[in-house]
Amino acid sequence: MTALACATPAVEAKDEASPDGVKVDKMSPLRNLVPEAELEATALQQYTSIKQQANKQGALLPDSHPEVQRLRRIAAKVIPHATRWNERAAQWQWEINLIDAKDINAFCMPGGKIAFFSGILSTLKLTDDEVAIVMGHEIAHALREHGRERVAKSGLTSAGAKLAGIGLSAWLGIDPNLTTAATGVGANLAMLRFSRDDETEADLVGLDVVARAGYDPRAGIALWQKMGMVNNSAPPQWLSTHPAGKSRIAEMKKHLPSVMPLYAKAKATRLAALPPYQSNVKAIAPIK
Repeated sequence: MTALACATPAVEAKDEASPDGVKVDKMSPLRNLVPEAELEATALQQYTSIKQQANKQGALLPDSHPEVQRLRRIAAKVIPHATRWNERAAQWQWEINLIDAKDINAFCMPGGKIAFFSGILSTLKLTDDEVAIVMGHEIAHALREHGRERVAKSGLTSAGAKLAGIGLSAWLGIDPNLTTAATGVGANLAMLRFSRDDETEADLVGLDVVARAGYDPRAGIALWQKMGMVNNSAPPQWLSTHPAGKSRIAEMKKHLPSVMPLYAKAKATRLAALPPYQSNVKAIAPIK
């Protein structure tokens, strides 16, 4: 996927995207300790290495694969709304790939490099709306520069020199078998895992972005209900690094009034005319 055209000479993330939609706190100025271009270049190197390693293992699914095409079709609708939150996103060389692995995981690196693992699609039987929720959440982390802030707070101000040495893989929760050869070590970057505040913000910004793209934000509630059903004794990696629970679902419900009008507008209908969201799991009741 190619970057969107941009004629703005100086671009940056925005603390608030517009008067409508969700409202979030201002971004931490600490992130400015880490050059954004340097972090994005490092992420690109690691993403390329991950793809190469996955390809060697026969795990990088081809462009012709139906699920790859589905992800890219959804991304093509979501990405145009990213620049509302970060004008720099118009310069990113967006890319999305699918890795054939059982991991229930997905990520978006700084610079718009997205990957899904097939396990999150097949195990959770995600609808298009639910895929969009996952994608929007991960994109929101990149748009709000949470990685840049985490790096800065950890004192790793030389992103190129130090992140390249220890690797982004553990931070993102990626299977080390796919990244050890790429990074040189299977390092633990638990210190860079996103905070609960980052996760909440990514939820809300993600809901805002996908609603504008015409995907039902109520699917986020169904998604986390599904996640709660999966292997309660040993939560999947994506769940362990993205805390769920009643409080998270309650937070999303609280902000639905901010994003549902955006969704109704994208669907060119009245808010009152929208039917309840129906997932594809019978145990999940329709969400009004």
